[in-house]
Parts: sequence; C-alpha cells; structure tokens
Amino acid sequence: MERTSVAELASMLRREVVRYSIGEKLPSSRELVQRHQVSPVTVSRAISALAAEGLVVSRPGAGVFRAEPRRSAPAPGDTSWQEVALSAEAGLPPARSIDASGVLTALALPPAEVIDLNSGYLHPSLQPEQALAGALARAGRRPGAWSRPPLEGLPELRAWFARDIAESVTAADVLIAAGGQSALTTALRSLAAPGAPVLVESPTYPGMLAIARAAGLRPVPVPVDRDGLRTDLLAGAFAASGARLLVCQPLFQNPTGTVLSAERRREVVRIARDAGAFVVEDDFARRLVHADAPELPPPLAADDPDGVVVHIRSLTKATSPNLRVAALAAKGPALARLRAVQAVDSFFVPRPLQEAALELVGSPGWPRHLKALGNALRERRTAAAAALGGLAPARLPYGGYHLWLRLPDGTDPAAVAAAALREGVAVTPGRGYFTAEPPGPHLRVGYACAESPARITEGVHRLRRALGGT
Repeated sequence: MERTSVAELASMLRREVVRYSIGEKLPSSRELVQRHQVSPVTVSRAISALAAEGLVVSRPGAGVFRAEPRRSAPAPGDTSWQEVALSAEAGLPPARSIDASGVLTALALPPAEVIDLNSGYLHPSLQPEQALAGALARAGRRPGAWSRPPLEGLPELRAWFARDIAESVTAADVLIAAGGQSALTTALRSLAAPGAPVLVESPTYPGMLAIARAAGLRPVPVPVDRDGLRTDLLAGAFAASGARLLVCQPLFQNPTGTVLSAERRREVVRIARDAGAFVVEDDFARRLVHADAPELPPPLAADDPDGVVVHIRSLTKATSPNLRVAALAAKGPALARLRAVQAVDSFFVPRPLQEAALELVGSPGWPRHLKALGNALRERRTAAAAALGGLAPARLPYGGYHLWLRLPDGTDPAAVAAAALREGVAVTPGRGYFTAEPPGPHLRVGYACAESPARITEGVHRLRRALGGT
C-alpha cells in the first residue's frame, strides 16, 4: 500500500509542480501530509522521486523548490562505426559472443497485470523483508562496517559458509562473491582458457551458457534424464572434447528440477578426476527445499579431498534479488586462481552487504524463514501441478521453484510463450536451455514470483488457453 501511495502522490506532485515558477518554493512536507492525508515517509519518498527526475531540488533547512528545466537531449550521433570495431576480433576465438537473451528473459519485469511464471526470484511476500531490514540496519552500525573488507571476504562469513556447505570445508577454502552469477563467471574464467570446451548439462541454465560464450568457451552438452546428469556419457564427452571443466547443478537442476542420484554423484567426481578436470557445482537451490522433501544429499564438495569440485553456494535465491552474497569453495591452486580473477574483476564484495548477510543468517528469524519458505514453495508447487493436470511432469521436484513441461511434438514453445503473454501470463520457452537443437518442445513454469497460489492457478489457466490457441 505504501508503494502505491508513493507512486500516486509523486504523480499528483508531478502535475502540480509545472504550475510553479522556476525556483519557487513548493508547499512544506507538513502541508503535503495534511492536504493528501499520507504519512511523512510517503511525502519524503515522493519528493525524492521528483528530485531524481530533476523536477525539484531540495535545500536542507529551506525547503523544496522547482528546479531549472533540463536542457534538451543532444542530437543522436553516428554509432555505426562500432559495428565494425566490435566485430574486428582477429586472433580471438570465433566462439566469443555476448548472447544475453536468456538472462534478459529471466530478468524481465512484466507489467503489473501479467502473472509472472517466468522469474526465478521470490515474490516480496516470500522474502524475509523485515529480517533483511533489521540485518541491514544492524550491519551499518557494526564497528568498521564501512572499512575495506579482506579480499577473500569477512572471516566470520567465510566460516559460516564453510559450515553450511560441509564439515570437510574450512573457512580458508571459501571466497565471498557477489552472488551466484558472479561466482559462476569467476569460476569459468578462472578454470578454462578462451577457446576451450566446457561440458554442460543439457538442458541447463541459460545464464551459465551466456557466461561461457562471453568468456570464449565452447559449451559441449551432456544429456540429463530423470536421475540427473548421464554419467554413462560423461567419460566419453571428456575424451571426445578434451574438456577440463564440467558445470552442473546436482540438486534441483534448472530447468528439469532433477536431483543427481547417489550412484551418479560418486561417478561424476571419479570421472572428472580421471580426466584431470574440475567440476563446478552450482548449488543454487539448496535453501529452496520444499517442506515435504526427504533428507537432501550432501554436496559433491563434501567428499572431495583432492579439490576436483569448485562449489558455489548463494544466499540470493532464498532471500532477495538484492542480497547478492555467495561463496566459492575450492582447494589448492584453483582457489588462488579464483581469488586473483575476482580481485581483478571487482576487488571485493562491499562490506556492509557482507555484514548484513552475517546478521541475517545469525538471527533467530533465519531458520524460521527457511521453514516458512519450504511450506510456501510446497503449496505453490502443488497448486501449479494441479492446475497443469496432464501437462505437469510425472515426477514433481521437491525443491526449487519451477516445473519443466514437455509440450506435444510440433508445438512451437516461442509461439506458446508469446500467446501466453497476450493472455496475461509470462512463461519461459525452453529453446534457450539447450546448446544445440532441443530433443523436443519445452516450457519452464516458475511458481516463486507470483503473488499467491491462487494467482499461480489463474496463470496456468491462462497458459492452457494460450496452448489451445496455438
């Protein structure tokens, strides 16, 4: 309600401010509170919005005044020369490209009237907003909170991540990163040279494919079935491609939701070790486990004394898109390489954010939030599956935030997604999850970002109408 009030008041003030002369003082905050029957906080935020737009200027102790109008935008220049410059890559691997379409699709914010079954982030009602606000406030008051942190991250936060990952992982093995996407970027750039092949699951997370291609790497697919990565094809893929790196999501894989079976878990590490290769384990969804899930398997990194596995663990998915704090866990020279690459790219993760993460995970509200989240995700998954009926996967995942739908042969997933958007629901076509031609048409349906189970049900009904019309 507060957000709506801010937007409404800003809109009214935007219309009123044009009636004032340049430099003329606007009514005081007290007058605006009385006139519009809103809180002082709402007035403050609305004024800040107008100031950011350059419509007003605030002078402490004096008031708010109409600002000088901005100069008209300059005429556009001729940027056509850049096409030649950006394509002149003599000596660079031909695989180098920046295809951000999958990432941009995942991050797109649909209009308010559209039901979002696309996004991978929690709806605000599922986020621990009060706990986050309290953690951030306490973090800002910590002694030294605004001083420079160690390059590797705060020792206390590294120790917490080490305990959270596995008993075999120590704080010395951990490097704090700015979210899972940044950690993946650091890992791929550190462990493979431009032009090198990298084994990936098929299908797999489009954001990882974008990272690999932007780094000049060549993604080589290894199929996934109902028990996860097909290890019967893994050794052959290493041998045929010459790859020295595998990227996988053994738990609640995106997009299929599969969990790597116990037998295959051992095989992945053994095969990679025999090939002299690293395994990047993206454990992005461990804190998105549903309330009805059995005991989770430990990460691959838990039984890896030789440093084959580079583990990624993030707080973002289970909290807020803005808490971009993650951990990279590795051993030996690989950790030194990861540290060097991250330092060159971004120096370090801002200390106030690290302090806030520490405050959050150390608070009594953290386990309560995870329990509530597990119950909510189970309820949402159940609602989505019930509404999908025969379209739902035969085996539902017990973690994560999405369902992977196999559409009838001959269906065009992109056309279905476009038709669904016209019906008022956003879903994700499956083509971007494959490195080559997909084995069939798929859609990914998420259930974390919609407002409620009822809205998820309505969104699926709109999707079914779209399917009937394509």
